[in-house]
Amino acid sequence: MKRFAYAAIAGVMAMGGANAADLYGAGGGYKDAPVVVESWTNPGDIFVRARGLAVIPNEKTKDWTVNGSSSGTAGFGATISTSGIPELDVTYFLTKNIAVEAIAGVTPHTVDSNSVIGAGKIADVWLLPPTVTLQYHLDTGTAFKPYIGAGVNYTVFFGVDEGSAFKKVKFDNNWGFALQAGFDYKLAGNWFLNFDFKYLFLDTDVTATLQNNAVVRTKADIDPIIVGAGIGYKFGSSYVPLK
Repeated sequence: MKRFAYAAIAGVMAMGGANAADLYGAGGGYKDAPVVVESWTNPGDIFVRARGLAVIPNEKTKDWTVNGSSSGTAGFGATISTSGIPELDVTYFLTKNIAVEAIAGVTPHTVDSNSVIGAGKIADVWLLPPTVTLQYHLDTGTAFKPYIGAGVNYTVFFGVDEGSAFKKVKFDNNWGFALQAGFDYKLAGNWFLNFDFKYLFLDTDVTATLQNNAVVRTKADIDPIIVGAGIGYKFGSSYVPLK
């Protein structure tokens, strides 16, 4: 899945290059396009986007123990459900190409054990994963504006609702690294469409106490893929036509 993330980022940038090449004429100027602008963005501009997200965990668990012993834990595992949520993000442009994005949203998930553990649902849990990325926006001279980014994430786990086999389940909050790729497509006025892809490198230590007081621990690599699409509005400078 990590190779898929890298490939997706490369693909978005390749699309941007191809789009610009197709629209650039032999005479040294851009051909007619739905929108032809010198630059979508200038320093101080702010993009606000509302998106719908699919949060798709790429989970893997390891280092299982029961009461401190790994004996008998071979084959233990857990799954984390996919979630769909609304999300709001704000992007601030430091230059016409370089920007900082901050996102906010909460995502609910169900964590289930496999048949080897035999405990059924471990817990329902909410995640608050604020993420900040530094982005580079490619200026294609068209309505299409791709970008890539990288940054940090801090995930807070809250609202835990334990399964019937458990007295208490705890997920440790943790830092993670984020990769990002996407594009904006200008509509009329200051409105635009957006597609965004993120891959978060996120893990957490999980401690679960069963009804019989046995304590189960594991490290879970969640590593979610986050795919979003939505609409945005630009606050700031006016668009400048090409001469």
